[in-house]
Amino acid sequence: MSPDLALGTYRCRDIPQAAVAAVACGASWIDTAPNYHHGRAQAELQPVLAGNRDLRVSTKVGFFTPDIAAAASDAGVVTPAEAASGHCLTHRYVAWQSHHNRAELGRVPDIVFVHNPEQAGRPHDAITSAFTALEAEARAGRIGGYGVATWTGFDGAFSVADLLKIATHCGGRGHHLSAIQLPVSLVMLKPVAQALEGTGPLAEATAAGLDTFISAPLHGGELPTMVTDELAQLIDPGTTPAEAALRVTAYTPGVNHVLLGSGNAQHWEAAQRVLALPPLPDKTLHEVIDVLGA
Repeated sequence: MSPDLALGTYRCRDIPQAAVAAVACGASWIDTAPNYHHGRAQAELQPVLAGNRDLRVSTKVGFFTPDIAAAASDAGVVTPAEAASGHCLTHRYVAWQSHHNRAELGRVPDIVFVHNPEQAGRPHDAITSAFTALEAEARAGRIGGYGVATWTGFDGAFSVADLLKIATHCGGRGHHLSAIQLPVSLVMLKPVAQALEGTGPLAEATAAGLDTFISAPLHGGELPTMVTDELAQLIDPGTTPAEAALRVTAYTPGVNHVLLGSGNAQHWEAAQRVLALPPLPDKTLHEVIDVLGA
């Protein structure tokens, strides 16, 4: 089954425009965070979400802007040191930020991701604290579920098995851990190699029934200029460098949603065409890894 296209708002310059383009191309998800677009991303999405009730949305807790730090300090939910760090996953802060996320989005978020817990000095303790708060939010119906969005966390700080163990500790067998988010691209090939061997976060998440969201499939827009014509033809003859790069990410085993961070309608249409193509053979993915390394 082909993965879905979703809007990732991290680098969007015009979030409302990007959301309209995404919806027009059939995107079913928008992913955001309270610190994106100088802290304005969630509020800018509210009109689009209000006008598209079937559109699902994920947001995050963890990083915050100076304005959020000041408000959280005034509310007494972060210490001066936590406010200065720009990242916090304590129970009191996560519960407070969850309330503000919901208010800014104008609706209950479908998923709240714990954002880069590898930033914490003790990641497992930080995840436990955040999951405890988010489990309470989910049981009260204030969020749909929760997950972990990470850049490097699955490289040794924690595993999907660790997340499931912590979620079970916090919420029992009926816990609300529902998804993971991680980068997969021609620059970040390790998850591809692992998935082909039936190991790593994508395979473990699939086995556990967790949803998977892929960030930075084009590495912040840099990949199209990095992929040679020779590599593009190895991946899929006749495709452009951008299409070839997206093909590898989209058809890695275990990928459910691919986050595209563009406001350009033509980019969305091109990505939609790529995801409608037949899956790449595992043999091709192995060849790409042999050429580039994992």
